[in-house]
Parts: sequence; structure tokens; C-alpha cells
Amino acid sequence: MEDTIFGKITRGEIPTDFLYQDEQCVVIKDIYPQAPTHVLIIPRKPIPMLSVADEEDQALLGHLLVVAGKVANQLGVEDAFRLVINNGEGGGQTVFHLHLHILAGRDMKEGELAQGLS
Repeated sequence: MEDTIFGKITRGEIPTDFLYQDEQCVVIKDIYPQAPTHVLIIPRKPIPMLSVADEEDQALLGHLLVVAGKVANQLGVEDAFRLVINNGEGGGQTVFHLHLHILAGRDMKEGELAQGLS
């Protein structure tokens, strides 16, 4: 897999303020926010996209969802947020290192697409 900016961030090669971090993932603010609260949950393991994750990634994927809930609580948006995973270029993914977006702080209308999320 090609190295990405997220790989460099998770390894500490690019100085970043982490909102949360543990041995499996980090959470950072999105530099192009699409909502008042927009953060990224990035696993330290470089999985290019969700569709290529396999059975050995199951615990990590579950951990990312648990972290999403913890971070939503930490940010005070636990009652209303959207969690987005883009998969592949046609799905809007531009950085090919799996990551989850937490968006909150504005109405998320049913049927609204998450435009501009990498």
C-alpha cells in the first residue's frame, strides 16, 4: 500500500493535535470541515478502504465505532451526529487510508449526501 498523509500523521511524522489517541487509532479535526464539528477517526493500521478489510480487522473496526461514541461524548455531540465512511474513488474517498468522519453541529437532513468528504 502506498503511504498516505494519514499514515504519516498516525506515526507522528506530521505534527498534529490529537483530540483522542490510543494504541489503535487517532482522532483529529478535519482541515476542510463540512459541519461545525467535523473530526476524523484514523486507524493506525493502514487499511486502504473498508471493502478490503478482512476478518483480522474485525476487532479494529469495532474499536473505531466505540471510539466514535467516546469522541462524540467528549465533544458534546453524542445526541446528534453522523458517522461517514467513504469507500473508493467513486464513493468520494481521496485519501486511501480508511478513516471515519464524525459530523455534527448542524441539521443532517435525511437523504443528504456527505459532499466533499474524503
